[in-house]
Amino acid sequence: MAHALATNPDIVTTLRPDEIEALRTRSVVPPREEITRSGRLEHSEHVIEGPGGDLRVILLLPAARTGPVPVLLFAHGGGLVVGGPYDGLAPLTALADEAGLAIASVDYRLAPEHRYPAAVEDVYAALAWVAGQASALDVDPDRIILSGISAGGGLAAATALLARDRGGPGVFAQLLVCPMLDDRNQTASSAQMAGHGAWDRDANETAWSAYLGPDRTDVPIYAAPARAEDLSGLPPAFIDVGSAETFRDECVAYADRIWQSGGDAELHVWPGGAHGFDALVPEALLSRDATLARARWLTRVLVHGRRTLAGI
Repeated sequence: MAHALATNPDIVTTLRPDEIEALRTRSVVPPREEITRSGRLEHSEHVIEGPGGDLRVILLLPAARTGPVPVLLFAHGGGLVVGGPYDGLAPLTALADEAGLAIASVDYRLAPEHRYPAAVEDVYAALAWVAGQASALDVDPDRIILSGISAGGGLAAATALLARDRGGPGVFAQLLVCPMLDDRNQTASSAQMAGHGAWDRDANETAWSAYLGPDRTDVPIYAAPARAEDLSGLPPAFIDVGSAETFRDECVAYADRIWQSGGDAELHVWPGGAHGFDALVPEALLSRDATLARARWLTRVLVHGRRTLAGI
């Protein structure tokens, strides 16, 4: 992992506000064959009505489906300031192809041009669209799984809270990969990783400041889910994180509060893993283990559905 960090020129350890625009130029759309798994997934782009105007959603459907399929509603990473709906999508397609899932990836608005609640409201609008158009899209409205990586993982968690508190649409489960949950940036792991690894506390501060603006008082739970005291009534969650990354402690604490609230969470802390380690070195044994753990959890949750501590 240390070698991968040292030799990868695209690794973002820290980030200043004036570097956001240059970082955006690195985003590259993968080849169509990679996205569709050589035609095993059908690809389409949809423009829906979002809270800020037109909102693009990328849809991938198993070509060999015989009826409505579960769907991962996916929010990409990028610290809330960079990225697009194709970022992080290619590795997820292998999971979708194997498990017979659809993917709906949201092109949510980015900060600092669009501050909170723009991004989370975009993801929520996509959730409502998928649920409302499920029959036409050939997806199962009762098996919508919120999913995201890094900042997208935080948005997925926030959208689950919004859906709970607004009374719908229904969310079946949450797949949160190294989610960005806490704007306070004061955990032990954020201090340990200052200046090290991928995405340190300075980059984190830049991102949260861009999203929330200069006034960080009374931050809503739908902006930073780690601030939520009550995590009851949420769908089952899978949370994983590396032991050598800024988000380690906030992810562990979030899983713990789900358990304390009587909910269902599966937590993995991957030893020695940096932020996004499975994307950095997908061939590493640790990366393969993490990918397999997500796939196995998805299989279990789709077979057994929702569980709680009180009703396993």
